[in-house]
Amino acid sequence: MQLKWLALAAIAAVFAAIPLLPSVSTQPVSMVRDTPVMQNHTRPQLLVENIFHVTEGVEVDERVLTVDSGYYFQRKEVAPGVGISEIGFLYGTPNRAGTYTSTLKICKGDTCTREPITLVVHTRVSWSPTQLTFPGRVHVMMDSEIEIEGAPRGVLPTFTVIDPRQLPPGVTIGPDGHVGGVPEKPGVYTVPVQVCVASDCSGIVVRIIIA
Repeated sequence: MQLKWLALAAIAAVFAAIPLLPSVSTQPVSMVRDTPVMQNHTRPQLLVENIFHVTEGVEVDERVLTVDSGYYFQRKEVAPGVGISEIGFLYGTPNRAGTYTSTLKICKGDTCTREPITLVVHTRVSWSPTQLTFPGRVHVMMDSEIEIEGAPRGVLPTFTVIDPRQLPPGVTIGPDGHVGGVPEKPGVYTVPVQVCVASDCSGIVVRIIIA
């Protein structure tokens, strides 16, 4: 009888210890739960920028830049009417407004990875500068902005000086439209500038008058 009670006690101890032992079946469940979190990681790793604003009906001329050289892209359509070339140029004419997110295959040698890209295609709208003449004085800091009205909300215009030689000595116009610097010489300066709003570009003339 004593042996029987000892056997029963040993069996009970084994069953009591089972919840304390690591379960082989619980580990895959934890890994599966973590996987969606990793897959939802959409911040670019290789791309300098992965969100591009373009305009419906306007031909696209944008470059998708990588943080390092030597990468090439798999050709594919990234929005209706817009594709990407092997060297990373977005080309074509978007034909339907909306937001389009896809995944790019980017390779270097035999190693490839995938990166998300988003094209926001805006309906074409009319926009115009609010001020094109800026006064200044020799040896006095300039701090003004070329402002645009009518642009789609959330889209920042970009400014490119066509001929920097037309700027007053000491003055610059930045890609954000900032007119700054310290003028070194008086005069009236006429500066051609290209303005792009969601890839919709137009030329303007900025007058800087230095007294």
